[in-house]
Amino acid sequence: MRAAVVSAFDTPPKYATFDDPVAAEGELAVTVAAAGLHPIVKALANGTHYGSTGELPFVPGVDGAGRLEDGTRVFFGAARSPFGSFAERTLAANWMCIPLPEGLDDATAAGIANPAMSSWVALKARAQFVSGESVLILGATGVAGQLAVQIAKRLGARRVIAAGRNPQALERLKALGADAIILLDQEHDPLVAAFKSEIEEAGVDVVLDYLWGRPAECALEAISQKGLHKAAPRVRYVQIGSSAGGTISLAAASLRSSGLELLGSGFGSASLIQIRTAVEEFFKSAAREPIQFKVKSAPLSEIESLWNSPEQGTRLVFQP
Repeated sequence: MRAAVVSAFDTPPKYATFDDPVAAEGELAVTVAAAGLHPIVKALANGTHYGSTGELPFVPGVDGAGRLEDGTRVFFGAARSPFGSFAERTLAANWMCIPLPEGLDDATAAGIANPAMSSWVALKARAQFVSGESVLILGATGVAGQLAVQIAKRLGARRVIAAGRNPQALERLKALGADAIILLDQEHDPLVAAFKSEIEEAGVDVVLDYLWGRPAECALEAISQKGLHKAAPRVRYVQIGSSAGGTISLAAASLRSSGLELLGSGFGSASLIQIRTAVEEFFKSAAREPIQFKVKSAPLSEIESLWNSPEQGTRLVFQP
């Protein structure tokens, strides 16, 4: 079959021939219709993701939309290595094949499920979010962040604060449900003050962090409190992505002086059952009320030339 093939961690995948997959017990064969180029796909393909096995060659892609042998149209995931979703055919765990609702096209389903799942799982499974709470989103102008704004509102957030580097994109988020915006591209002290203003005046119950690095350091500093007689409201800080840096410096007092709870959300910290449940719940919600999301489709044969294309608020989807 034809597929995108990763043969080295320092070069983009190439469009080439790869062995046909053969389903084992507990697996289903899938004819792929579309697969999304998510950040985790790139990180696994360059060997930097914690889920990387270091084995070569392999077909990248963690999920997608396609058809089972009986013709059922599904969203699928959890393919067995070395078979990923960037191929004409692949394998999927039988428990991770979710029938797609009518009206949701293959490209949109393949592009939207992973970024939507990231905030849905983070809020519901990891932070145990309840309606009426306030949510701060670091990295709100990215694809996943834009969905997180909409999902937080849909789940009943009292207030959503969107933080990002692009001022024009931040302004557009107000139409998607953001009640306040914070520009991350400012000096340290003003940025900490902006975070602290929201935390102290309006309250922040949950932080969804797609960035880590410097923005996380500033937000965590703002959560810290001075004085011995202040109440320490609970703040669940959920770490999801690290596009601004893989490490941070965290003062010990940030934990002792506040109600801060540090959590992670991803494969490993969230169970596969929780991830499947999140995707199912999101698809049902999106079928009832459409959500704003942009995808760009391209032939799988163009994988090498488009691999490093900037996302710019649109998720790239490859179709065999």
